[in-house]
Amino acid sequence: MTVGTREDLRQCTDMRDVQGFRRNAQAVASHVCRVQEHRWVNARYKYLRLESDTGLASVTFPGQFYQLKCPVTEASQPFLLRPMSVYGTGPGAGGIQFLYNVTGTGTRALAELRVGDTMQIVGPLGNTFTIQPAFRRILLVARGVGLATLAPVVRAAASAGTNIVAVMSARMPADLMRDEFLGDAPADVHCVYDSNGSSAVDRVEILVRRLLTEQPADAVYTCGSQRLLMLLQRVLGDFPDVLGEVAMEQHMACGMGVCLSCVRLFDRDGSKQFLRVCRDGPVFPIRDVVGEVQYG
Repeated sequence: MTVGTREDLRQCTDMRDVQGFRRNAQAVASHVCRVQEHRWVNARYKYLRLESDTGLASVTFPGQFYQLKCPVTEASQPFLLRPMSVYGTGPGAGGIQFLYNVTGTGTRALAELRVGDTMQIVGPLGNTFTIQPAFRRILLVARGVGLATLAPVVRAAASAGTNIVAVMSARMPADLMRDEFLGDAPADVHCVYDSNGSSAVDRVEILVRRLLTEQPADAVYTCGSQRLLMLLQRVLGDFPDVLGEVAMEQHMACGMGVCLSCVRLFDRDGSKQFLRVCRDGPVFPIRDVVGEVQYG
């Protein structure tokens, strides 16, 4: 897996909004890719590596996602493109990688792709995590497919020499995907599971508070669980100097902010706003997120 260099970032002429997130909307395009590798990681997740003739690796950054056109099969006829966060880039200039849970119509059809098949993807879409070279230590709190979204952060931090602390949550040890998440990156890892009760919110909160107290972090990142997001909001209230960011998971249709199907409520400096996860995110400050909204 490779991460864009600083020179790549400058060449992308990215635009930053008031939160400091990076965007590269001018790089968004439709790409026809070839399936180079496609395999099961465990009973629920598959790894997909695509290759394009365009330089996707240099314009794709941690936190961004693509819209994938899933194939139509006899058993599944997906209509909409499926949003999928980037798991990694490379090994070549046109390489792009995804790690996904086979759970619905689109992903079941996607799971039927074979090496040598072609598929269409659109992106890169959305903004990126804020990762500063000056960060000395970061804390990642991830569960389920959130591991795939945060994996590029691990690679970027490791290449910068940043210390990594990770809290990894899963139903049971077989679902954890520790190696897929960390690769060769050195990290202080804490694993919690539903099967033994260690992933309970109150127990994880105690763990996270202890880690931030004993090993102060410059930033905390999360994805993959509403419960973990709300937990981190509470905890970060007592650590005001720590940057907190979340990659939001939300149902999307267009993926470009037109259909408004992915709006969530946020509180920015006391101003309540409905924002589009696909266009205004998917990465947001943890402290800005308002709890789940109930619609009539």
